[in-house]
Amino acid sequence: MSDKQVIRTEHLTRRYRRTLALDDVTLEVPEGSVFALVGPNGAGKSTAIKIAMNILQPSSGRAEILGVDSRSLGAEQLAQIGYVSENQRLPEWMKTGYFLDYCKPFYPTWNDGDLAELVRAYNLPLDRPLKALSRGMKVKAALAASLAYRPRLIVLDEPFSGLDVLVREQLIESILERTPEATVLVSSHDLSEIESFATHVGYLNEARLQFVEEMGALTGRFREVEVTLENPAELPRELPTDWLNPEQSGVAVRFTDAHYDAARSRDEIRRRFGPVREIEARQIPFRSIFLALAKSARRAS
Repeated sequence: MSDKQVIRTEHLTRRYRRTLALDDVTLEVPEGSVFALVGPNGAGKSTAIKIAMNILQPSSGRAEILGVDSRSLGAEQLAQIGYVSENQRLPEWMKTGYFLDYCKPFYPTWNDGDLAELVRAYNLPLDRPLKALSRGMKVKAALAASLAYRPRLIVLDEPFSGLDVLVREQLIESILERTPEATVLVSSHDLSEIESFATHVGYLNEARLQFVEEMGALTGRFREVEVTLENPAELPRELPTDWLNPEQSGVAVRFTDAHYDAARSRDEIRRRFGPVREIEARQIPFRSIFLALAKSARRAS
């Protein structure tokens, strides 16, 4: 993976009158990464992507793609970017085949052989109008048009929403197989799918970027911890801020440790709770990490 940054934002902010949709977001998407932008509904994921793609203008701050200010994106840069959005509007009066032919002249690197393989893989009905296709087929048509020219950057804004598991897996596999050197920025609520292919994660909550981290490091530091006390005791009022969503039932205490270290965490547990019978720490999937973060943020607010 290169040290170059394909997407960069600096202090990106977007207001809709009194609503703050994006608040001082600074992030970098490394070249060659599969960068997942996640967070609850309304966290600002789509707003950040639309500003980066020059679909929306920021209230303040700036975004840069492929070394160019987003507000100055031209044909040269757009010919290297594939973009598929949940709410993307397609010319539905066009037949699928005509739509793909229509897209071809805009992309100098368009490859008819790649397109033919995508059409076969996606089982696209070229003779049917786009308006007659299911949502899944429309996403496939948009994705085929975006992958046929092997873009340097693929931007996917909630592309898998409402699609069944098999279709999602097929689309993900085709993206990774056909554009192995591309950078991918994806926002999605399909967290189990993201864990299988994302290399980096950015977590947005209430319009602010909470962290950016490599997926392996993120999943490596979270643990679901269950402590069995020797004797019943009240849950201490003040606990480390890294211990998310603490709950107690009798002698059992459960929480999610956001920075688990076997020796340090166990010493801290004994210092806080006194004699304990057992400490069990389990690694958890990304979906559980996301839910723990969202639940903790909701409690804090």
